[in-house]
Amino acid sequence: MIVRKMEEKDIEAVSATCMASFLRSVADTLSEEGISTFSKIAASNAFLDRMKGDNLILVSEKNGKIEGVIELKEGRHVAMFFISPEQQKKGIGRELLSSALNHAKVETVTVSASLSSIPAYEKYGFECEGEAAESAGLVYQPMEIKLNKVMHATSA
Repeated sequence: MIVRKMEEKDIEAVSATCMASFLRSVADTLSEEGISTFSKIAASNAFLDRMKGDNLILVSEKNGKIEGVIELKEGRHVAMFFISPEQQKKGIGRELLSSALNHAKVETVTVSASLSSIPAYEKYGFECEGEAAESAGLVYQPMEIKLNKVMHATSA
């Protein structure tokens, strides 16, 4: 498995990976509006636009196949983080998150976690911060991770 920056040739596979994982784990907890909102965010053209901006998008690739993606917005916020459903619980998420956090520009990185992903983020060291909320049909729990704690935890 290699972790590298997303390239334009990866966009279709990245979009498909996000949608497959979303449809399996999150979609049935949301309204039609939330599903529509997410579909627009995960569309290939939306990834292309964000890739050209200040968002770092990393992919995990094995044998030429995209297995996961993470997007770090402005070096401070995890915007997208999905692993192919059949590749989950194999360490790909931990590897992607670790690589993305190496590019963080702040000490505290945030994420608006889907409610079904809270346990995974907690496993990675994120903590809930505030109350769950909704935006354009997407229900999320604000979470954050303090990087100095993570660095001490992994070096101990």
